[in-house]
Amino acid sequence: LAEAHRGILYVDEINLLDEGIANLLLTVLSDGVNVVEREGISISHPCRPLLIATYNPDEGPIRQHLLDRITMTLSSDVPLTLEDRVDVVDAATRFADFSDEVIAETDEETESARTQVVLAREWLKDVVIGEKQVKYLVDEACRGQVQGQRAELFAIRVAKAHCALNGRDRVEEEDLRKAVELAIIPRATVLDNQPPPEEQQPPPPPPPPQDEMPPEDQEEEDEPEDEDDDDDEEEEQEPDQIPEEFVFDPEGVIMDPSVMMFANQQKNSQGRSGRAKNLIFSQDRGRYIKPMIPKGEVKRLAVDATLRTAAPYQKPRRERDVAKGNAEKPVYVDKSDMRSKKLARKAGALVIFVVDASGSMALNRMSSAKGAAMKLLTESYQSRDQVSIIPFYGEEAEVLLPPSKSIAMAKRRLDKLPCGGGSPLCHGLSQAARVGINAMSGGDVGRVMVICITDGRANVSLAKSLKDPDAIKEDAPKASAEDLKEEVLDMAKKINAQGMQLLVIDTENKFVSTGVAEEIAQAANGKYYYLPNASEGEIAATAAGALSDLRS
Repeated sequence: LAEAHRGILYVDEINLLDEGIANLLLTVLSDGVNVVEREGISISHPCRPLLIATYNPDEGPIRQHLLDRITMTLSSDVPLTLEDRVDVVDAATRFADFSDEVIAETDEETESARTQVVLAREWLKDVVIGEKQVKYLVDEACRGQVQGQRAELFAIRVAKAHCALNGRDRVEEEDLRKAVELAIIPRATVLDNQPPPEEQQPPPPPPPPQDEMPPEDQEEEDEPEDEDDDDDEEEEQEPDQIPEEFVFDPEGVIMDPSVMMFANQQKNSQGRSGRAKNLIFSQDRGRYIKPMIPKGEVKRLAVDATLRTAAPYQKPRRERDVAKGNAEKPVYVDKSDMRSKKLARKAGALVIFVVDASGSMALNRMSSAKGAAMKLLTESYQSRDQVSIIPFYGEEAEVLLPPSKSIAMAKRRLDKLPCGGGSPLCHGLSQAARVGINAMSGGDVGRVMVICITDGRANVSLAKSLKDPDAIKEDAPKASAEDLKEEVLDMAKKINAQGMQLLVIDTENKFVSTGVAEEIAQAANGKYYYLPNASEGEIAATAAGALSDLRS
């Protein structure tokens, strides 16, 4: 950091930095001073580098506090044309074989860019931004629901820098748009909204007839007067140039289609604040995060922290031990010095499909659920997700596919699709809750999502599914529809209380709909989708989207 002062500090894969180093970067970027204090040494030195960092959002999100202190965020995931891709391959191949020739060919362009940057630094002092232009940037930040004021401050600096780089002394429209794109959109919190459909532009009006066209001589005579008027106005005062339209509308929807792709890339790259839920902390498995005071038995001893804790007491302990007549030891460590390791490992999600396998549409529902489960399993290698399928039919539900990441096991278990009989919906949700609780207690699952594919109609009570003697005897009273509904809603609330997300896909025909499926989703504070003829692709896409929201 001392060597990087007034220079360039390049950080590769900044999202994978250790938490302690990330905190140090935050302090340096905020204060401009690095303080080193350890083992009786205290040193401070100035550190104001130009930070340039890269990261891959697929490998994990970047800390929001750190991202907020970075002025501009760019995306390298830009679609290229066929010609562009050919040029890239050709340039990379030639550079690998003849690097000196390629450098010599681009030396003139590099020198020109270097000169332009040096001149821009000098021009930057004279660049002027108007009050209306500042108000425009603040309005954009408010429409994007940006937290804090760093976005507006950085956007002003970006607009002025872009203006100076283009050799101008007054900020113009394109400078403001570039500032919004680079400084405000990465910090916006409303990127989930999609832009409204573009309305077809009306055709341009036809040109006026030839006999109505003004004579050319008259136009030429009028032009000098207009030019004189424009010159006078410019001499008096040049108005601030701001874009005619905002990038965000009042509800926060991005309206500029040219910016929409970049905004979506920023949304996908951020990952929000779900870092704690993406990790499972323990004392037995995972990556060493930091030392901690042990609670009970020490499973993994943090040797470094233990020695640091014991270091100040070595001299008195040695003197005391030698005075007792004992042989001198190299190191004296007491039980109070011991520190255990706090470990963390990545946590996947468990997707539990609870499928109504009763009635005439049972085979279609089971086939769609099977296809969706196979799609999620195929894509779950990197995210460590697991899938389970619980069909309910007859008088009870069964765990047809236990939580698994194995595609071969899923194919083997799902070859036979049971269906027909009654609809024990409550027992299906109960089984899902039991499977989810067991998975979370095992320590490899951080989130559980229950996807219930049903029409909401239950006709078998939970007591009957659990083989309660009073419910299965011949003269037992049949549960009413209202009791069955209350039973299902109560189970949905219990699923929510356990921290699981419930997603209900309603397959009921709207002409005979009772709306129970939507009530189930509301009781669990979950999501509701109406897909009467849901295919495996639609179910898989819905599940993937809900999982993405759950991780964020």
